[in-house]
Amino acid sequence: MNGKPNIPHPINEPVLQYAPGSAEKRALKEKLKQFRSEKAEIPLYIGGKEITTGKFGEAVCPHEHRHVLAKYHKAGAAETAQAVNAALKARREWAAMPFHARASIFLKAAELISTSLRASMNAATMLNLSKNAFQAEIDSACELVDFLRFNVYYAEQIYAQQPLVSAKGIWNYVEQRPLDGFIFAVTPFNFTAISANLPTAPAIMGNTVVWKPASAAVFSGWQAMQALRAAGLPDGVINMVTGSGAEVGDPILSHPDLAGVHFTGSTKVFQSMWSKIGRDVAKYRNYPRLVGETGGKDFIFIHPDADMRAAAIAIIRGSFEYQGQKCSAASRVYAPKSAWPKLREMLCDEIKTVKMGGVEDFRNLINAVIDKASFDNIKSYIDDAKNSPDAKIVCGGACDDSKGYFVQPTVIEALAPHYKSMAEEIFGPVVSVYAYEDSKLDEALALCDTTSPYSLTGAVFATDRRNIEKISAALWQASGNFYINDKPTGAVVGQQPFGGARASGTNDKAGSMLNLLRWVSPRAVKETFAPPHEYGYPFMAEE
Repeated sequence: MNGKPNIPHPINEPVLQYAPGSAEKRALKEKLKQFRSEKAEIPLYIGGKEITTGKFGEAVCPHEHRHVLAKYHKAGAAETAQAVNAALKARREWAAMPFHARASIFLKAAELISTSLRASMNAATMLNLSKNAFQAEIDSACELVDFLRFNVYYAEQIYAQQPLVSAKGIWNYVEQRPLDGFIFAVTPFNFTAISANLPTAPAIMGNTVVWKPASAAVFSGWQAMQALRAAGLPDGVINMVTGSGAEVGDPILSHPDLAGVHFTGSTKVFQSMWSKIGRDVAKYRNYPRLVGETGGKDFIFIHPDADMRAAAIAIIRGSFEYQGQKCSAASRVYAPKSAWPKLREMLCDEIKTVKMGGVEDFRNLINAVIDKASFDNIKSYIDDAKNSPDAKIVCGGACDDSKGYFVQPTVIEALAPHYKSMAEEIFGPVVSVYAYEDSKLDEALALCDTTSPYSLTGAVFATDRRNIEKISAALWQASGNFYINDKPTGAVVGQQPFGGARASGTNDKAGSMLNLLRWVSPRAVKETFAPPHEYGYPFMAEE
């Protein structure tokens, strides 16, 4: 081939609506029935081979936790070592593959997910993660497709960045090499798109990866792995190992060839990984790159002149879609006291109309939280609010795990600004509201900025532009993604690169060129066409 093909500028994948009678709704319902009627057995994928261990975990439906979707094989120390060796073995050939050839694999995977595999991806996400059809569509179809297409496009832009100047007789250029070692991708339960993006983003840049999906999301992760294999991903480039953090993660973090960690999950786990790597830093061949997106305590700050109806809808969507199990979910609200009674009434009236239940009933907006541990944790905050003098339940508050892990959308009024539900991450369908004195706007802004250790997403609702600017300036460091008159969730690849700082992560902005730059190690090259044959310089000549 003469020259290199250009990657076309991607557009965001259109969101299908699943309207009554539509072809996509029929296909999705058929796939839901198929997956429910089967009980898959999921192997490890190491070096292109399906590995079985006989040590099983179960993938279940959170909204019907006695229903087992699949059993999956769990890796131990031997399989983990095998996966690392497979990644190291594949790295030289993978890095040497021309970029357009690597890119075609991920573009093909995006096309398959966009078309023939769309129903499978969404049905797996609905059943395994308890997401409704719309939440699954924007996750495991649209966002995942966007990650693959946009990341390939951004990678080409990175490779195209070259020195502006080469002196006469000299050629300067930069080579973007993959990191020297392997990448460990540790992915969360709550987004299939994130789960697939974390191993594929480094792989697009020529790295090989050991991928550990969350134990609660193996079934949906398996679908993504199958899509990559169907697209022609070579053996050993991405190796999927499932199992406990101790059995898989600890030996990987101790390996001298660890070159980077791509992580989304809890702040506590990421800090533990960072500490371990820091303690062991002398044993690594390189300084491992640590890229992490962790927790959030995301806010909505409402000015007295705001559109209160818009704010109420933003609270409901931002706090309760996907049961609040988004790092970006609205979890605390600062509302002016003058408007709080009206806002409270609107919230409670709307929440009464919200339907909750299983994902196969498309009338349900709210489904189940992911597992028993999550259910118990969320319930503990609700129970505390019921008994604390510093809080009260405004609406919701019911919890039932008899069939599925269901928590009713709940609004807590915090009577003290530092009450625990205003400060601590809950990761469930619970939002806390503190009503501030209208005359104490500055104090309320300071509370918003300092109460939580996190800095992921936030939103302001106001009308007068001067008020928007004032609040935006006061909360400048309080979030990595900031929304004006909109809910603080729903970042779109290519439109709002996602990530936060403080206890929320390294802010390397998934869905942008910034993230991909973490997975390359540049080499600057200077080539001289006519090198000198004498060591002397002109200034040394006699007058």
